[in-house]
Amino acid sequence: MSAQELRDDRPEPPARSGSAAALGWILTIGLNVVAPIITYNQLHDHGWSEFGALLLSSAWPVLDSAIHLAWRRKLDEFAVVTLVFLVITAVVSLIGAHSARALLIKDSGVTGLFGVLCLATLLAPRPLMFYFGRKFATDGTPESTAWWNGLWQFEGFRRTMTVMTTVWGVAYLVEAAVRIALAYTLPTGTMVVISPIMIYAVLGVLALWTALYGKRSRREGERRAAETAAAAAAQPATS
Repeated sequence: MSAQELRDDRPEPPARSGSAAALGWILTIGLNVVAPIITYNQLHDHGWSEFGALLLSSAWPVLDSAIHLAWRRKLDEFAVVTLVFLVITAVVSLIGAHSARALLIKDSGVTGLFGVLCLATLLAPRPLMFYFGRKFATDGTPESTAWWNGLWQFEGFRRTMTVMTTVWGVAYLVEAAVRIALAYTLPTGTMVVISPIMIYAVLGVLALWTALYGKRSRREGERRAAETAAAAAAQPATS
């Protein structure tokens, strides 16, 4: 294998369009996060069943996928994952009793199933965090998407995406198991307070770790590339 093939010298991303990136973020957050939450809360407050409210709120990610498909001529994996997550939530909400403790356990089941989804994608050609990373690291233009897709050729980048997906999957399985255990040991009133705190705390820690680990992996790749280039440059002088 040549020195060039061993290098992890990743290209810099293309210049991002500020307006396109801003519009993409507004559509993504608005249609995949804000609109489903508002729709669910409004419908549930007006007497809709939990399942019915979840089912109708899941129409927003479908709309986002349709807009993305019409705009970019490409399906948005982030919206698809959001839709799958909402479907999982709706299915879990139909299972078992509907006591306060059961609902708390069902919430844990949803995050646990997301952890399973993360780990299952390790068997796919590319893990889940590759698609999440592409959604948030690019502005959706063909140039930035091609740049991100091209990074897959580097062994260091592939390892980074695999490690990130594994950590997210394991973390959410552990989080779900801990919350289920606490639901059976703590009073329901206490768990109603603790449960959402745990959800956002785990998400915040994972997001921070992902950012730090991504930067460290990038620096490590640049260091290896510089060392390989220096060794290749010195080789003719010593032969």
